[in-house]
Amino acid sequence: MTVAIAPSEEATAPSEEAVAPAADAASLVAEDARTFGAYARTGGWTFALKVARSVRPGGQSSGETPKISAKEFSELAGCSADRVMRYYKAWDKAADDGLVPHFEVLEPGQDIELPDGDVWLSYYTSRSSALTPRGEAITEAAEAEGIRPTKALEVAENPTALRAAILADPGTAEAARKALMDRLEEDPALRTELVRDIVRTDDLKKAVSAEAKAGDRVDYVRQIVEKGQVKTPAGQMIDAPSELREEAERHLSLIDELDDGEESGEWAREAYDTVRDLVAQTVQSDPQLRVQERRAKFYSSLQKATKVFEELTFDDVDDIDDIYEDDMVKRLEDLQQAINACITALQTATRTPQG
Repeated sequence: MTVAIAPSEEATAPSEEAVAPAADAASLVAEDARTFGAYARTGGWTFALKVARSVRPGGQSSGETPKISAKEFSELAGCSADRVMRYYKAWDKAADDGLVPHFEVLEPGQDIELPDGDVWLSYYTSRSSALTPRGEAITEAAEAEGIRPTKALEVAENPTALRAAILADPGTAEAARKALMDRLEEDPALRTELVRDIVRTDDLKKAVSAEAKAGDRVDYVRQIVEKGQVKTPAGQMIDAPSELREEAERHLSLIDELDDGEESGEWAREAYDTVRDLVAQTVQSDPQLRVQERRAKFYSSLQKATKVFEELTFDDVDDIDDIYEDDMVKRLEDLQQAINACITALQTATRTPQG
């Protein structure tokens, strides 16, 4: 048989000493909950209010107000004066916007209804660098991109970390590339430095040349599709036949469907070669067009030869004997004979009746 032993009153009744600490603990817990709730609703405004009602505004002396300086407040709080001033400036901006009362209206210990906590980040920055002109520019750019300024400021303050992320992560490198391209439009100095870096690096210089060549080829094909005209090898602009336009459009659609990371050089070369072959076939299949092409080619060569010969002067030579070589005269004589033969052929053609 189990015997139940009744606890004595002395063992079960709480002492007066135990009741008091329990009541104090409950009060402390309730105070913590109240403070937590206030912060959950208002965020940093809770602490900004403490600064705003306790730190005297600029221009007021200690004799005019019971408030203290930001330095004194930070010493009492056990934190830096910079941190106090960041809360101070956030409140000041909000007061200018009419969101909270100005400092002069508030008194130590005064409670007011605070704005919603979500608005706090629009006024407060946790980094002192945001208070500089450079920081303000970064903050403005971050807000335009829809991100928190603190994130952008942290990156700006750690260029080595940014470099490491770019080197290690293709996604970060791509974002940096796009950002640089956007900045180049408004930063001529950066554009010049970037061009110099490319020119000084052989691999980059070759890559730029290859991309430029591919771009020219794509433009050649695109012009056929969009304008319905094509330039012949001799430089004539002619209407593109339907077959040529269809082929150009087919190749262009393949190029336009490439992803951003895919190389377009080979596709551009294939499109260009195909179109050029079709242009040559078009010229050869039309007798009249073939004659026009030969005439245009002759004129083009004649203009080039004329320009080159016009540069063959002795204006900058003090003594011709210094540069004289027998081969020079021989080549000029051969050139003169070729020109005479060309002139004779053309003169003969003008005298020959056209049948």
